Amino acid sequence: MIVESNYLYIYKTSDDMMNPSIVQRKSLADEVAAHLQDSILSGGFKINQKLPVEADLMRNFGVGRSTIREAVKILANSGFLRVKQGIGTFVDDTSGINEPITHRLKRARIEDIAEVRQILELKIAEKAALNRTGNDISKLQHCLDKWIKAANDDSLNECVDAYLNFHILLAEAAKNDILADLYKLFALQLKSELFNKYEDTSFFKDTLEQYKNLLDGVLRQDAKKAWYWSAKITGNGN
Repeated sequence: MIVESNYLYIYKTSDDMMNPSIVQRKSLADEVAAHLQDSILSGGFKINQKLPVEADLMRNFGVGRSTIREAVKILANSGFLRVKQGIGTFVDDTSGINEPITHRLKRARIEDIAEVRQILELKIAEKAALNRTGNDISKLQHCLDKWIKAANDDSLNECVDAYLNFHILLAEAAKNDILADLYKLFALQLKSELFNKYEDTSFFKDTLEQYKNLLDGVLRQDAKKAWYWSAKITGNGN
């Protein structure tokens, strides 16, 4: 009988299964899925290759049947695996091209996310200045007012909410639904990062003037000014 512990066994390729290493437990199903996914992406498993049976996966990962099934379900939903009832589980994709963007962002490097976010924000600022409506300006100004109040009240939670909402409203003002939806996905990832990075409201107080200038560029429909201040903001790592 297998008892799930605070550790799980992992392998990078199918040849490594006899020499597992050990990592600290997080979410067992997510961890198993992540390491199976790494094996697939690194070439440890090929397209149409059948995965080891549940019993072997349970033994090699040191987890129970429900954890293995949940991990397989995660990867099947991500497009990496396909399950044939009564036959087995097979690798369906080794490129990650079918992986939902939300899953892809979770395993992305922080620096890669920051770089793509910078590209998005520059284009968003430029397009928002060109396409914003009066209603967009009212929403952005109201959001900035809430940001100012939250900063003065030293409320980190409200500062983070106002910061993210400002960026989302700016993306919506660009009038490109795909661009806005992409940024909203990044915002979901960014929220936890902000709470991990900042312990007080200093950052949100220090960057207010830059965001006021950005909003002024959007208000004046000055795409160059909006782009400049967005570049200034992202260039400072904000």
